Amino acid sequence: MEKRGRAAVTVITHAFTHAAQQRAQALGLPAHPVVVVEHPLASKTRDQAQDLARHSLEAVVHGLVAHQEEPGRASPVRPPPRRARASHLPGSGTVSAMNDYLYDQGWTDGLPVIPPTPDLVAAMLEAAPLPAEEVLGTLPPRDGTVTVEKVASNAVMAGCQPAYFPVVLAAVKAVLQPQFNAGAITTTTGGAAPVVIISGPIAQQLGIHSGTAVLGSGHRPNATIGRALRLTMRNLGGATADTMEKSTHGWPGKYTMCFAENAARNPWEPLHVALGFAPEVSIVVVVAARGLITSVEASQETGLGNLETLVSAMRGEGISGYYYQARGASPIVVLGPEHAAEIAAAGMGRHAVKEYIFQHARMPLGSLRDRGHWGARSWPEAWEHQPDDFPVPLVTDPDKLIVVVAGGDGRHSSWFPAWSATQRAMEVIETSPEWGPRAGAPSPCG
Repeated sequence: MEKRGRAAVTVITHAFTHAAQQRAQALGLPAHPVVVVEHPLASKTRDQAQDLARHSLEAVVHGLVAHQEEPGRASPVRPPPRRARASHLPGSGTVSAMNDYLYDQGWTDGLPVIPPTPDLVAAMLEAAPLPAEEVLGTLPPRDGTVTVEKVASNAVMAGCQPAYFPVVLAAVKAVLQPQFNAGAITTTTGGAAPVVIISGPIAQQLGIHSGTAVLGSGHRPNATIGRALRLTMRNLGGATADTMEKSTHGWPGKYTMCFAENAARNPWEPLHVALGFAPEVSIVVVVAARGLITSVEASQETGLGNLETLVSAMRGEGISGYYYQARGASPIVVLGPEHAAEIAAAGMGRHAVKEYIFQHARMPLGSLRDRGHWGARSWPEAWEHQPDDFPVPLVTDPDKLIVVVAGGDGRHSSWFPAWSATQRAMEVIETSPEWGPRAGAPSPCG
């Protein structure tokens, strides 16, 4: 609003002071007025919140008036160039020394990385479907310019093989889509992190794991593709614990979370086909999730019994999705192959599964009242006038749910609760003829 000449003030709690300053700088608004109130705000009563508002009113008015009296406060913000080259890392040394340097710069996730040397980055770029200097966009919250070359540097650091790079690029392009809301995801106290699902022929071609321990460790494509995306978001978006990362806890998806659909044991059409893509196409689906919840059902002998138990694990007053349905987030349901086979044997297709979850993953409105995110709820206005026994659904539309079959033998299924202020993003994985080597050793942050 301020860039459009309209007065604006940001109100924050003191825990977000540094983050607000960093964001204002990124937006080219270093003098943007900020009013700081006592933290925490969410746990305050209505009367306490109103008292804070009254005491802050004078400062808010002052900020608005100051804006009108000082036209042209905003610094000019130029759009990112269509082509750009990364800066280069200084010098060379041992792998240990380079890791120490990269860690000291804040460019790692805390785990050792592969130093992005010129030869390794050049090899990564040979698999790119776009030129090294191609600008893909900017990553909030600090609006770093994202180029193919910079993504390649982070993919090297993550340990990717060059063959994985088209998948990494597709995932990065997905999180750059506006509805994914990457800036808010990386700065929320909710600890959201991207979950990358691969569907299509490329999963088998690259060996992206879809079977036993699919959401665990030990699978290089899964570990490094997801890690490359997170390093890119961290290094180019700029949200770290020292700057704008505000997760109360976070979860291991902040390192990596990537897996493929188990095509061999999926009883239905492939996920990418169900989402409207041709069978020969491969895609990434990226969802911002708050964590992983696994349920076991080893006693029921029917597909319906499996679903009943799974849905029971999807209910709870503290699940933020029950308060933010209007924002359109997509929870992910990962059916274990044994559960999926029994559900299919009961005559249920993927759509019927989503419909069942939609109808039964519900909470009584009265149970949600004055709990969780009640004060900030964002749902259809009609629900405001319902009685306490009204069953509030986790999503407003069954098609918001993503149902995928993955994993190995065993009587387990899982689900990823979606973060509230985001929508899923999909991108086709594009491959191309090899590109020639490129000189230079790009820094992961440009």
